Amino acid sequence: MPRFSVIVPAYKVQAYLQESLDSVLSQSYPDLELIAVDDASPDACGSIMDDYAARDPRVTAVHLAHNLGLGPARNAGLARATGDYLVFLDGDDTLAPGALQAITDRLKDTGSPDVLVYDYARTFWTGEVVRNSLSHRLREDGPASFRLADRPALLGMLMVVWNKTYRREYVEREGLEFPPGFYEDTPWTYPALLAAESVAVLDRVCVHYRQRRTGSFLTTSSRRHLDIFDQYDRVFGYLAARPELERWRPAVHRRMAEHLCAVYADPRRLPRASRAEFFRRASALLRRYRAAGARPLPVPLSPSRTDRVRHTLMRLGVRRTYRALSVLRAAALSAGRGARTAWRGLRETALRLHYRVQRLLPLRPELAVFSAYWHGGYACNPAAIEAKLRELAPRMRTAWICDPRHAATLPPQTAMLRPGSLAYWTALARATYLTTNVNFDRTLVKRPGQILVQTQHGTPLKRVGLDLQDRPAATPTTDFAGLLRGADQWDYLLSSNRHSTLVWEKAIPSTYTTLEYGYPRNDVFHSATRADVVELRERLGIPPGSTAILYAPTHRDYRRSRPEHLDFERVLRDLGPRFTILTRTHLTYADAPGPSGQPHPRLIDVSAHPSVEELCLASDALVTDYSSLMFDYASLDRPIVIHADDWEAYEAARGTYFDLRACPPGAIARTEDELVDIFATGHWQGSRSAQLRAAFRSRFCSYDDGHAAERVVRRVFLGQPAPVPAITPPEHRRPTPAASPLTPEPALAPLTPSLWP
Repeated sequence: MPRFSVIVPAYKVQAYLQESLDSVLSQSYPDLELIAVDDASPDACGSIMDDYAARDPRVTAVHLAHNLGLGPARNAGLARATGDYLVFLDGDDTLAPGALQAITDRLKDTGSPDVLVYDYARTFWTGEVVRNSLSHRLREDGPASFRLADRPALLGMLMVVWNKTYRREYVEREGLEFPPGFYEDTPWTYPALLAAESVAVLDRVCVHYRQRRTGSFLTTSSRRHLDIFDQYDRVFGYLAARPELERWRPAVHRRMAEHLCAVYADPRRLPRASRAEFFRRASALLRRYRAAGARPLPVPLSPSRTDRVRHTLMRLGVRRTYRALSVLRAAALSAGRGARTAWRGLRETALRLHYRVQRLLPLRPELAVFSAYWHGGYACNPAAIEAKLRELAPRMRTAWICDPRHAATLPPQTAMLRPGSLAYWTALARATYLTTNVNFDRTLVKRPGQILVQTQHGTPLKRVGLDLQDRPAATPTTDFAGLLRGADQWDYLLSSNRHSTLVWEKAIPSTYTTLEYGYPRNDVFHSATRADVVELRERLGIPPGSTAILYAPTHRDYRRSRPEHLDFERVLRDLGPRFTILTRTHLTYADAPGPSGQPHPRLIDVSAHPSVEELCLASDALVTDYSSLMFDYASLDRPIVIHADDWEAYEAARGTYFDLRACPPGAIARTEDELVDIFATGHWQGSRSAQLRAAFRSRFCSYDDGHAAERVVRRVFLGQPAPVPAITPPEHRRPTPAASPLTPEPALAPLTPSLWP
């Protein structure tokens, strides 16, 4: 019995079917059967399925004698399914790489629920990829599994069959099957969610939903769109037969009203001759199933005032009034947008004029402007350079671009510039030096004589720049031409090692000069004292004598909610009282809610701490996954452990420049049990860990000797051509020691060989 039965019906999708089938069969989780159903397709779909069935025993090709439609075709596949769970995929859509592994992991973590809801992204024929706008409703917070009543917002998501997996025993027990006709997902999805004893969510894009230019029934004008009425009759018939589900009638009624209004509003679906009939039948349906005296809906499902008016007018059958309201609403929205656009236009015009005038005035040779992390606070390489600049050239005036909420992080000698203000544009126009670790405003016009320094903010393990052209879902922007225009303004690009130099010059090619000077933000790892470390630990609340582990995972391009890779309660219980964990969430999850409940007394959340360098100094070891922090931490020469529990999924989603597992900076844990074992046995600080760290430092920390900021200031701001001071050889460096010397590795049983490369 396979874990998954993947059912793929196909009709006139020969151009896409091979990609769809390949996306299933190439999954890293192979325990599946693929049931491909040829719905009497007149093209080559049937022969394509037969070819796959001949090559792979996991594939079963089913051929229907007559074209029955998507619903009956799925039923034909359902009748042959033997897997624990059912996955439905349309013949022109694809599974994302690693999707089935992520799904099976989540099923295990949530206790094998009846239904698991996961996310999707729309892939347009233009090449654009857009994630579901309601993906925030799939945050994996709270109970692992639940009833729909605990997360009613799920009922407001796209009610389709292919963004969920279903336990086959549950489907058979409920007698779920697909009806004929258009909108066949509707009578399946509502009952499947409403009747489920346990539902879970997976915050990960698992399906790429193809938006075809032509051929989709959603863009085809046909009377068959009137099938929607029969489908909702089936839904409410199901509710009538299940009195315990009657409480859901108002919510389903509201979703039906939304659906009917959406179909009626789409000029591509209904033939002109059918529109009056559609409105009349929609009115009758809404009146027939209206729940009198219904309770108010939960906030996520409650309609807006405008929607309530539209629903009421359709229910009352006043088509002319409905049409008039639609026209007036469109006009009002247009007028409102026009007024807001006019005000913004006036303001932007005034700012552009001010910026243009300021660019006519002389540059200020003593003014240097800095920024970091998209208008964040005083941090990273720009902060280290700014501090060293004030030390070596006190005549210089410095300013920092940041949101007012980060103003407290700035030193008193540095002026704050609020983004978009007059002072901001004045500074950009007249400062001689501009330094950032991300990008300045795209409308920046770099003047002759201005010097722009791009410091970046990490050694690239994951793909960057032009190397993301084939992974549009993972890139922050698909405007690669704009990216290169911005790079053309860089005078200097700061590199921390030779690997970074080679990556940046290929991924973002331009005429800048690369400065292989090391990372200024890491200078503090050589200048801080043991007393500084002790003071930092006291300030953070680390118990005296405790071994502090900094846990700092990176973000995942395939999810929005904060991933919980570790059960901190369990890890701390197994490690015992001599360990404390400092957990730092990646900044992309800054607004995501953390775990509920009382935190463990030896778990300290340091996500809001302004300086990650201070956290590194305060800790005794680093645990991370694929974060670039490992390259910085290695210069401290303290133990690093890699927790690579989803390397295949991460590599598939984002792509990397090398296999970290082949040359790690320390021991590798692929599971939570292995991670606990590494620390419990002492191998985290053992001789093998030290050997791997030494090789890693030699490759990636060749310039991090504590003087990187000085070299940048002397070269860029003081005009000294040679790197001064010279690079200190690694064997002569003395990074800041930990709070207490590390104890020697205990004489225990050898670690599992798989944990070493």
